[in-house]
Amino acid sequence: MAAERNETGERALGPWSADPYRYGVVLGLILGSLAFQLAAPEQDWARLVTIVLQGVTLLAALRVSRVHRWIMRTATMVVAGAIVSSTGALIGFGELGPTAARIVSVSLAALAPVAIARGVVTSVRSQGITVHTMFGVLCIYLLLGSLFAFVYGIAGDIESGSFFAQHAATSQRNFLYFSFVTITTVGYGDLTAATDLGRSLAITEALIGQIYLVTVVAAIVGGLGRARRA
Repeated sequence: MAAERNETGERALGPWSADPYRYGVVLGLILGSLAFQLAAPEQDWARLVTIVLQGVTLLAALRVSRVHRWIMRTATMVVAGAIVSSTGALIGFGELGPTAARIVSVSLAALAPVAIARGVVTSVRSQGITVHTMFGVLCIYLLLGSLFAFVYGIAGDIESGSFFAQHAATSQRNFLYFSFVTITTVGYGDLTAATDLGRSLAITEALIGQIYLVTVVAAIVGGLGRARRA
């Protein structure tokens, strides 16, 4: 059966056809990083591994998004420098503090959504909406939750007193749990922010999460459905 072609004679691309912007790999890396952070203990080696995972995820996001070579090379040097400096701090000083590790992780995690967003827009313009586009917008959503978790940790480190009103441990797993409960607006209430800064960050994350779901994700899912019917 001959492949369908568009008006210019080129092969038409369906939602499951070959797409160079394969964000499924990046999505797998993000899920693996989140699983590790939820299971890992609050120790220096775990913080170093988290930085490595964030760096690998960033490089994968840039590669899949097909950025310019000089951006890829610059990002590779930045990631390598972050890993080397964190390893040097752990070996030289005997510890890698949670605040320093979170600042490095925030720097790496904040760049990946930007790269993926650019790649998703380029992919939609050239290929239309595909299943890989959906994977891309899901990657951004998960990265936002992870990014806010690191930001909550930094806020808890710089402020006096407990970040949580329930005086829960300021562990990365608690910050991740609180972040994704907030971004999905589940609102269990077992962990709540105790400070003004924490509440402001939580409100910002909740608004971003809901606006993102009802606009970007809804538009992509709707477009994917129309593409499959066509």
